[in-house]
Amino acid sequence: MREEITNRNQFLAKRDFFALGGAFRIMTSEGKLLLYSRQKLFKLKEDIRVYADLEMTKEVLHIQARQILDFSAAYDVIDSQSREKIGVVRRKGFSSIVRDKWEILDRNENILARVEEDSMLMALIRRFLSNLIPQTYRIVSMQEKTLGVFKQAFNIFIHKFSIDFSMDKDKVLDRCLGLAAVILLLAIEGKQS
Repeated sequence: MREEITNRNQFLAKRDFFALGGAFRIMTSEGKLLLYSRQKLFKLKEDIRVYADLEMTKEVLHIQARQILDFSAAYDVIDSQSREKIGVVRRKGFSSIVRDKWEILDRNENILARVEEDSMLMALIRRFLSNLIPQTYRIVSMQEKTLGVFKQAFNIFIHKFSIDFSMDKDKVLDRCLGLAAVILLLAIEGKQS
């Protein structure tokens, strides 16, 4: 499954509207399901299991918060088959109050890239006037090269993103790590909407 994901650059992500606790789908651009996750309600510590099927029989990724309540939470992303850490996705606490900001770290915890909401002005409008304005996130390397873009489609009921990693020609970013960042954006930032 990881190989199929690694060889792709374009994905769709969707948060299901009617699922209690949040359910997330990562699909190919053609709509084929690649990853699925359903969060449990009332968890003190985020523990997101990501599966290859809707029946949740084949676990692919495990995204786990390091601490119970942490404003600048770090989430370990683990390959469920090999049990090896792929990397870390870390929320930039105070920086994310007005404009969502995250960091993506490799398995040795070196910063690979940052994930940022499109602009401060748009973020302020979304938070204080209307959350109906679709979000756009950019993944930018430490060398200031764009590695990927997540664009939200306008829909009142469903968080739906198109994901494009085609700018990352050198495959700096593990696609599973990038998709883990998308899932966390849907799960964590989605709770604030």
